[in-house]
Parts: sequence; structure tokens; C-alpha cells
Amino acid sequence: MPAEPTEAGSPRDWLRHARSDLALARMSKTKSILYQHLCFHAQQAAEKALKAVLVANRVRFPKTHDLAFLLDLLPSSVTIPPPLLDLPILNQYAVQHRYPGESPTITRKHHKDATLLAEEVVAWAARCIVKPVGPSV
Repeated sequence: MPAEPTEAGSPRDWLRHARSDLALARMSKTKSILYQHLCFHAQQAAEKALKAVLVANRVRFPKTHDLAFLLDLLPSSVTIPPPLLDLPILNQYAVQHRYPGESPTITRKHHKDATLLAEEVVAWAARCIVKPVGPSV
């Protein structure tokens, strides 16, 4: 069955990109794959998931990787689960860890924690942007 088409820039499109980054974040480390790159994709998944919710709520946002800033843009009508308040911890993986020699060592635990948090935000975003298909019962 072919995937449902999504309009570029739509909440579902942002979520599709978030899920792609999440799939990359879930990869296992090998000799050729660095933990900081896996953590980068966890941050990207979280960022794109937040942006999906913002787009769904018609909130404009600048080009930024700052998850705390994006969380602050969410309307008060959007309930943010308490674990997602920890999202800004992923900010360090957006830029700092992309430059060799400029970051502390990233461990398996960092990777696991970052991926779990990204999984939570992607699942939450999916619940936020799903629209009912028919009348409520």
C-alpha cells in the first residue's frame, strides 16, 4: 500500500521528517558511526516533531534549533507532557557536537537517553496533529 501523500511543509510532512531522523537516531553505533551523530539525529527528530505541532497550530517560527525556544512558542492550549520539558537538554547535539574536537565525549547512555526523549516527543507530536476522520461519538 503506497504511503499517504503529504503536502510539503504540512504538519504530517514535518512529522515524516521527524520519523526519518528518529530512525537514524535508533541505529546502532558501529566503528564508522559516532554517538554524536546518532544524538544529532535524536535532536533533529525532536525539533521537527515540535515544528509539526507548531505548524498544526498555525504558529510561525524562525529557523532555529533551540528546543526551549520552540517549546515556548507552543500555545497554552497544547498540553506538554512533563518529560518533554527536558527537551532542551538535546540542544547540545544540534550544533556543538557536530564539530570535531569541540565537544565532550558522548557515550552509549547519552545516545540511549537522547533517543528515548526523541521517541517520546515524536509520539506526542503524532497524537497532537492527528485529526478525527469522522464525527465524535
